[in-house]
Formats: sequence, structure tokens, C-alpha cells
Amino acid sequence: MQPVRRASGRVGRVVHDAVVRRHRPDYQIALFMGLLMLLGLIVMYAIGPQRANVLNNAYGTNYYNSMYFFIKQSTSLGLALVAFVALAVVPYGWVKQHAAKILVIGLAACALLVLTGNMLHLNSIAYCTNGACRWFTLGPLGTLQPAEILKFGVLVFMAGFFAMRAKQGLINDFNKTIVPFLTITALSALFVIIIQKDMGTGISLMAILLIMLVMTGIRATIIAKIIGAVVMAGVVMILIAPHRLERVATFFQGDNTTTGQETSYQITHAKIAIGSGGLFGVGIGNSVEATGYLPEAINDSVFAILGETFGFVGLTVIILLFGALLMRLIRLTDRLPDMWMRLIVAGVFGWLSAHVILNIAAMIGVFPLTGITLPLLSFGGTSMIFIAGALGLAFQLSRYTVQGSINKENTYENLGSRRGVGRTRHPRSRSN
Repeated sequence: MQPVRRASGRVGRVVHDAVVRRHRPDYQIALFMGLLMLLGLIVMYAIGPQRANVLNNAYGTNYYNSMYFFIKQSTSLGLALVAFVALAVVPYGWVKQHAAKILVIGLAACALLVLTGNMLHLNSIAYCTNGACRWFTLGPLGTLQPAEILKFGVLVFMAGFFAMRAKQGLINDFNKTIVPFLTITALSALFVIIIQKDMGTGISLMAILLIMLVMTGIRATIIAKIIGAVVMAGVVMILIAPHRLERVATFFQGDNTTTGQETSYQITHAKIAIGSGGLFGVGIGNSVEATGYLPEAINDSVFAILGETFGFVGLTVIILLFGALLMRLIRLTDRLPDMWMRLIVAGVFGWLSAHVILNIAAMIGVFPLTGITLPLLSFGGTSMIFIAGALGLAFQLSRYTVQGSINKENTYENLGSRRGVGRTRHPRSRSN
């Protein structure tokens, strides 16, 4: 077998003992992301005027014009594309180097939100609704949700931390690995789940952390104990929050909601919207539930509106697009020989899949409502921007995959062919 050579200059990068040359990225990641974004923009154009009328009637104002939500979504989409390109172009080494700073910025932003919103009640800085302060007010630019910054910071920092501990052979060490991990997890849960009262975002944050933990190869007994502790903590957080208890109780009531119709209003109308769509939907601009019947029609409940608009066939296509995007991420984790890279992509997978699964499951009534967005489709800038940025980082890392699974014996040869799939190179036999 030909010995593996080390890279020199700008030809390639050394990944452990293997040379992986920079090659064409996985453009399917960008394709599936772009299709989902475009679909979300079309739906926002269709239901935006209806949503504007609902808000104008509710608040007795003419502030929201028919194009308000479409313009805001277009702006968010543009910023998300900028974030995707930036993270796809800026060398991943820079992100890795500044991971701790990004995490500190996320934590500091959440702490500042607590100070301005929960303590000082500065409505000009913090935007609070339904007893929860989750956003900064940016004037005409909209709002900023610091929990999304924290999620990205946790992703890049913990990937580097786990990779370093694995390289040191300390991945199973309680004091040097498990305690710091639990500290970051507890601090993040404190800000997001307890103070900001955002269980949905908290669950997606836990998904990022837990899936990266599993990918490190840590002992199964340790993983089981940590998952058990997280589940117990989640139960406690539900029990101490009346609105979460109410949602869980509504979920277990199912369709028999004779005494809890108010609490089941959103999920009832979500099911009506999906059912009304039939096989092919009622068509763009013909949604009835978007006229004010279904709460959060352009945010958390957009999947139900998509079902009403495009029907069962349309929802199937949307789920397949998400599934294809997630499968590309899984494929990446199996072909990246560097631990840090694998953990980053695994974390992005956990981030995206948690949002998709929780949102869709809640809309069809198989999981309690959590108030979580449907990635790339729901109205809202911060979530779209940071998810697109995370996908941009995964897109960049797809340039450094090897041919075949890293779990199979191979020589990690160059994948720099024009098709993106390199051929195994064999030394020519020479006669003596």
C-alpha cells in the first residue's frame, strides 16, 4: 500500500495522519437549503397580506401593509445567504480559533437580555411578550434573539473542546471533560429554558450537545447517565412552569378536549389546516386558517399553513427536502477524518433535525407544542441567519471529505477530482 504523504504549502491539509486535499464542496447542501428558503418566501408572499390584516384589526392600526412580511422575510433571507457565504468562505480555522469568544458573546448577550428585560424592564432594548424576554429590539431592523448566538457558540466551542479531549485521551475523564460539559449545559439551560422560558430552543440546544457527545465515542454508561440527568431536569422544568404543564396536559387529552378547548386551540386549528389541504392543497393565497384562525400562522405554525396550501403532496416534498439535507450532513460526518469537523457537522445535524422534528410533530399532534420554528421556512430572521451560517460552515467542511466511510479501512486519498469523487491512486509497477 502506498504510504500516506503529508501535505505541503497550499496543496492540502494534514488531518491526523492523512492528506485530504481541498476539493469541490457538496453543492447539494446549498441546493436543498435554497429550495426550502425559496418555498418559505413564496408562502410568506401568499399569506403575508392576511397576517397584516389580522394584526391591523387586532391593534387598530395601519402599520402593517400587504408586503410587510414578504419584505421582512426577503431581508432575512438575504442576510441568511450572506451568513451562509461568509461561513463557507472564511477559513474554518478562524472559526475554530475564535470559538471561545463566540461562546462568551452568546452568554454575554443572554446575560444582557436578563439585565435589560427581566430586571430593568427597558422595553426600548428588550422585547418581552407573554412574560418572556427573548429578543433585543433593533428598531426598524426588527429583533435579535441571543439564544441563537449562544447555540452557534456552543456548537463551535464544544466541538473544539471534545476534539481536544479526545486527542488527549481524556474524553471519559469526569473532572476534565464531563464537569465542563455539564457546566456549559447547565448555564445554557439556565438562560434559555429557565430565564427566557423557551423550551423549544432549549431542546434544540440540548440536541446539539448530546449528539456531539455521542459522536466523541465516550463510554455508553456515561452517555446513559447524562441523558438520564437531562431528561430528569427537563421533567422538573416542565413541572415548575404552569404553561408547560398545561401544554403537556392538553397533549395527553388528544382530540377529547371538552374541558380544554382554549389550551388546544392552536393544535386543533393546525390539524384543521392540514386536513383542509387534502391531497394537493387549496392553492397559494387561498388559506383560510391564515386569516386569523390559526395562531402564529407565519411562525411556529407555518407547517400547517403549508399543508393547507400545498396539501399532502406538498408536505411530502417539504419533508423529503429536509430529509435529503439531513442525509447530506450524515454523509459528511461519515467521511470527515478530523474529529473537530465531524463534531461540527454532527452538531449542525442535531440543531436542524431538532427543529424539524419538534415543529412537525407538534403540528400533527404527536408531541406537545414547544414554540419552535420550522428552519428556513418560518418567519423570523435570527433563526434563519444562524442556521444558514451553520450550514455554510458544514458546506465548507464538505471540501475535506475522504472517499468512502472513515469507519472502513482506506488510505484517505485525495478527493480533488472535478466530479468531487476522487479515484484511488496506485503506484505504477516498475520492472527492475
